[in-house]
Amino acid sequence: MPAPENSQDFPLKEARALVAHLMKPKAYIYWADLLLNLILGWGGFYLVVVTENFSPLNIAAFVVSAFSLYRVGIFIHEIVHLKKGTFKFFIAFWNAVGGLPLLIPSFTYYGVHNDHHRRDTYGTREDGEYLPFGAEEPWKIIAYVFLSLLIPLLFLGRFLILTPISWLHKGLAKYAWERASSLTIDLSYRRPPPTKLDGKYWRLQEVLATLYSWVAVLLIYFGVLPFKVAVVWYMITVFIFIMNSLRTLGAHAYRNPGDRKMSVPDQFLDSVDVTGGILSPFWAPVGLRYHATHHLFPQMPYHNLGTAHDLLIETLPDNSLYLAATRRNLIHALSTLWEDAKLSQQNAS
Repeated sequence: MPAPENSQDFPLKEARALVAHLMKPKAYIYWADLLLNLILGWGGFYLVVVTENFSPLNIAAFVVSAFSLYRVGIFIHEIVHLKKGTFKFFIAFWNAVGGLPLLIPSFTYYGVHNDHHRRDTYGTREDGEYLPFGAEEPWKIIAYVFLSLLIPLLFLGRFLILTPISWLHKGLAKYAWERASSLTIDLSYRRPPPTKLDGKYWRLQEVLATLYSWVAVLLIYFGVLPFKVAVVWYMITVFIFIMNSLRTLGAHAYRNPGDRKMSVPDQFLDSVDVTGGILSPFWAPVGLRYHATHHLFPQMPYHNLGTAHDLLIETLPDNSLYLAATRRNLIHALSTLWEDAKLSQQNAS
């Protein structure tokens, strides 16, 4: 299904004026949200480790821990959009108790995600967060989800083995940065050399992630921590990456084969808002169910996206193009992507 041809008619100027008052993040919301989910996430993690396997409490603790740590992890998306020089302690705290234990320090998303929002990069082959799922074979959608089973092990190997060796070998250091330092969906993506967009402390984060990894491995090896800790960590991180893969697939239409640049309205109409379903805040936390609206206003804090979405529907003189990016729920978003992929292959044949 092609993008609407009249995207140039999108009332972007009017939309920006209507939501201009919603651009300021509220620190107390960030802190309250993060701290609550850290308590639930790591508290649940502890209960999973110490309770009997598959007991009701064990299962309940896993569900609470997995969803809470998933929300903690997704804060990385919000962090890279914060204005440079703000929320410094919040970002450092998130890295210490969320990003590093999950082996997704913030440098793995800085720069990479900024390119995903640039007009000259979005949807092109330089965008590591974009693959033309809606224009290629449907089996690639399934393969992408199954890749989530390996990602935690790849990140563990990256910091546990590749990082220390790369400190001694320039060639491996270049490889580690280009091919093993980015939260992307395109396995062929090569990250450009570090710039200020990648953050000031990426090297420190790399060192700390390596220390976290080695300390955890040694504590388990010497019996200070039970081996079950490693099993639970792997299961929860796999859950996080599977949920994020489904959310990612539901976030865009992925119709651009990678050979054309897209305007802001084009980006919006190639993105997805999922407004329905009581589970939406769980599979797309921290405002990401309003992903199309986020692409219109990348600097808008997550806690205002829902308000902006409702305001634009109610206030825009013609909201038809704005509503064109809406899906009812995750199943609707994924089935639309699947049908687009099938249709593209039928047309190609």
